[in-house]
Amino acid sequence: MAQLNARGGRRRRTNAEINMVPFIDVMLVLLIIFMVSAPLLPTGVVDLPSMGKAQKAPDKVIEVVLESDDRLKLMIDRKSSGEMGLADLAPRIRDEQERTAGGPQGAPVIISARKDVRYDSVVRVMDALQKAGVVRVGLSVRTTGS
Repeated sequence: MAQLNARGGRRRRTNAEINMVPFIDVMLVLLIIFMVSAPLLPTGVVDLPSMGKAQKAPDKVIEVVLESDDRLKLMIDRKSSGEMGLADLAPRIRDEQERTAGGPQGAPVIISARKDVRYDSVVRVMDALQKAGVVRVGLSVRTTGS
């Protein structure tokens, strides 16, 4: 049975639905604005660092070879100088660098490790060299076991 109001007419029920038409209109206007403005935006350019080439290879190179079981082998001018522990490495390298021409920063140090060597081991060697004051340190990746 329909409800009657005070004047005797039928009462309308209120509509509790959200009107979606204004929402859709706003979304379409925003879509058009973004579609028109997107091609006008400048594209981002990333400047990647480039690798420089040395004019001449250094005369003397100290290479620290990191084996897979955390053994360190010191090679000076591609000649093996024996195995040692991490505690003995930094003083030995400092001595070798001081013997070279150019003083304490004479010979560059290259840390060489195979791909399967843990990154943590390489970082420990770099940390020991940094604490000892070795400035010129490079990294090398070996693909073979040599």
